[in-house]
Amino acid sequence: MSRRDVDLADLVGRARSADPRAVARLISLVESDSPLLRQVAAAITPHAGHAQVVGLTGAPGVGKSTSTSALVGALRAADKRVGVLAVDPSSPFSGGALLGDRVRMQEHAGDPGVFIRSMASRGQLGGLSAAVPQALRVLDAAGCDVVLIETVGVGQAELEIASLADTTLLVLAPGFGDGIQAAKAGIIEIADVFVVNKADRDGATQLARDLRHTQSLGGRTAAEGAWRPPIVKTVAARGEGVADVLAAVEQHRAWLTSSGELARRRQARAAAEIEAIALGTVRRRFAGVHGSSALAAAAARVVAAETDPYTAADELVASL
Repeated sequence: MSRRDVDLADLVGRARSADPRAVARLISLVESDSPLLRQVAAAITPHAGHAQVVGLTGAPGVGKSTSTSALVGALRAADKRVGVLAVDPSSPFSGGALLGDRVRMQEHAGDPGVFIRSMASRGQLGGLSAAVPQALRVLDAAGCDVVLIETVGVGQAELEIASLADTTLLVLAPGFGDGIQAAKAGIIEIADVFVVNKADRDGATQLARDLRHTQSLGGRTAAEGAWRPPIVKTVAARGEGVADVLAAVEQHRAWLTSSGELARRRQARAAAEIEAIALGTVRRRFAGVHGSSALAAAAARVVAAETDPYTAADELVASL
């Protein structure tokens, strides 16, 4: 997509009027790392910052996509405009991705108040795609009241969503790990709301009990005034408990606002995004002709014991 093919002002204007084609094209520019990416960011940023961002994470098979679809239905019933970013894993062999989460959300496909976009992780760790922050900003600027981000589902290491979402839902289900699994550090620590899905199955009560025990061990909920993540049981396939999840999300949003945590989280999100962009710029310079030759020369000096790797790295960064 060349610069000549894009009237950016018109595209942003139509996206702000909720034109789905314009929104889709802007996200495509973001995903493809278009030369226009900086101009896109500059054009949409003044119109963003209003959407409530809710992340859904958890192991594969616990019902994240079904839960997302149920939440979309409940939010639409409340007359909220909803955006969904569903991140699917990329194949380490072909580089392709099924992008199949939209299949589970077909009931919302014809709703003009819902925009669903599947994105490939493209090898990015942490359960998200590198393009998600800018895609989120596009949906925000397009007038979405709530943006739901569904992560890949990679298990305990899927922590990146906590730095991107205002509220993180950790979806669990009976049969996907015992009490010891629930007590492990990592993904359990990022949850703002625990959602025990498939609560009609045996083991749901025990899972909720294990989560309460884990919370009683202290950690971040021990401090006075800290948020204590509620545990909500759902059967997302039947829509049961979804209203309770939304109520918990709203309670968390009220706490975020009153405690000042919302502003802190959003500033931390912006800082992480700026850092990622800066590191990406440095990485691209390393990949350039000058960078690769300078790196090779520095490596040769280290091998020859003429310098140490830290000094060589400092000199290389200074040269860029």
